[in-house]
Amino acid sequence: MRVGAFLKSMWVIGGIIVLAIVVKLCFYTVSEHEQVILTQFGRPIGEPVRTAGFHLKVPLIQTVNRIDKRILEWDGRPSEMPTRDKLYIIVDSFGRWRITDPLQYFTRLRDERSALSRLDDIVGSEMRNSIAKHDLIEIVRTVKDRKAAVDLGPESLTFNELLPISLGRGAIEREVLQAAAPKLKDFGVELIDVRFMRINYNARVSTKIHERMISERQQIASRFRSEGEGEAAKILGNKERELRRVESEAYREVQKIKGEADAKATDIYARAYGANAAAGEFHGFLRTMETYQKSLTNDTTLILSTDSELFRYLKSSSKPK
Repeated sequence: MRVGAFLKSMWVIGGIIVLAIVVKLCFYTVSEHEQVILTQFGRPIGEPVRTAGFHLKVPLIQTVNRIDKRILEWDGRPSEMPTRDKLYIIVDSFGRWRITDPLQYFTRLRDERSALSRLDDIVGSEMRNSIAKHDLIEIVRTVKDRKAAVDLGPESLTFNELLPISLGRGAIEREVLQAAAPKLKDFGVELIDVRFMRINYNARVSTKIHERMISERQQIASRFRSEGEGEAAKILGNKERELRRVESEAYREVQKIKGEADAKATDIYARAYGANAAAGEFHGFLRTMETYQKSLTNDTTLILSTDSELFRYLKSSSKPK
């Protein structure tokens, strides 16, 4: 009895396993983010299966080939490319694409690896062609509308002139996209977007760019210094003019005060010494003594006649008793 029960359970387990194998061979599932191409002996049959869920296939004869229908990434290899102005730059780019015609895609490319290789060839070639048609400044600038980084007035372009551009990097990226998309469409691939992720200068280009940047900054600094020196000279000139005006007014006021003081002093002296003859004589005596003090020193030799007015007080002076 026990042997019979054991054999019966083994038959049940075996039947379940066989049923699972048959189900796996006859049915397949399709998820929301993928589409399926069925091949029979390596050749596609029927239309692509895009509906999610369980689907039936012929076991052992038909093969399920799953194709992603989401937006996929393309990361281009950094490549050195020449610009129209003969400068070499290293461009690192990326893009987004998706499979819109799975049957055409499977027939021409088979898998994602081949698709990425074809993207490298086509997008890389169109990118090289577009960059070769434009100057470096067109690729560096994002858009064509821009203003000078520093506003130095109406003459600023002499020192801070920015080269004019007609397109800008965004337009060049769209140009690459428009040129490459039709070629990829033949493979059942839709190219959605292409962008420049990084643009590095060649070593020789970097040196030239740095030298130009240094030169431009030096020119701007020289302009600032020149304007500062001019403003400083203007301020100093105004200060000197104002100082001379204040000094002139002060000198005029001083001379006026001195003149009035001298006039008052003269008037006082005149009234004091003109009061009587003795006062007048005393005034003459003081003035003569001042003259002696200023003109006669130890090294002075003075020759006077005996009737000179200057000698009058010396001649008439009496010896002390």
